[in-house]
Amino acid sequence: MRHGKKVNHLGRTSAHRHALLSNMASSLILNKRITTTVAKAKELRKYVEPLITKAKTDSTHSRRTVFSYLQNKESVKTLFGEVAGRTTDRPGGYTRIIKLSDVRLGDAADMCMMELVDFNDLYKKDGSAKKAKTRRGGKGKKEESTETAEATTDEKPKKAAKKTTKKKE
Repeated sequence: MRHGKKVNHLGRTSAHRHALLSNMASSLILNKRITTTVAKAKELRKYVEPLITKAKTDSTHSRRTVFSYLQNKESVKTLFGEVAGRTTDRPGGYTRIIKLSDVRLGDAADMCMMELVDFNDLYKKDGSAKKAKTRRGGKGKKEESTETAEATTDEKPKKAAKKTTKKKE
């Protein structure tokens, strides 16, 4: 029985598992998106997200700590440069696992696509500015509603004037 055992060994020895996760983490950081099995992706999320959190503070100590996990200079440089720059405002949840409908032919393992959240442009809204999230309600909404009400009252007479000119012709 495996009561209370939280680590998925993925059918590998400890050294093989650490090497697998290190290589997958480097590939994810460099390519921003990888395709793998669901079980590996769930373990990789536990491995990568603390590294991204550590990369937010760019110090020699945090660089050396991350390098001890990744063992790849290029991925460390990308992590502390490009990835940490985009994830500064996000308090966690840096990765997304999207399950794919197909299965692997050899063993019918469930496949998924794992990606870094801030690097997918499909889910971003165009033209919307990021608003600060607060737990207090009401203040921001009231100010916005008065501004939009003023804007709509200014626009309505202009539209009405255009409509009347069209009817006279």
